[in-house]
Amino acid sequence: MSRTVFCRKYQKEMEGLNFPPMPGARGQEIYENVSKQAWEEWQAQQTMLINEKHLSLMDPNTRKYLQAQMERFFNNEPFDKAEGYVPPEQ
Repeated sequence: MSRTVFCRKYQKEMEGLNFPPMPGARGQEIYENVSKQAWEEWQAQQTMLINEKHLSLMDPNTRKYLQAQMERFFNNEPFDKAEGYVPPEQ
């Protein structure tokens, strides 16, 4: 049986992650309060931001920017999106 968490993005009980997605307190907080679905959606959004904005993860400011956008995403606040991105037709 998978573990469940009360997802802060969707405000309901959902399947949780199998392990913290990063070390430290931030990873533990995500593990305890973010669903697997919300984390996967953030990963896709983060990848689009990195690719479309040509971000370098070697830059500490980029990492701070992405962490801030992640918090906004999980808190259902306005967050940056990749400009000009058009999802493929289903």
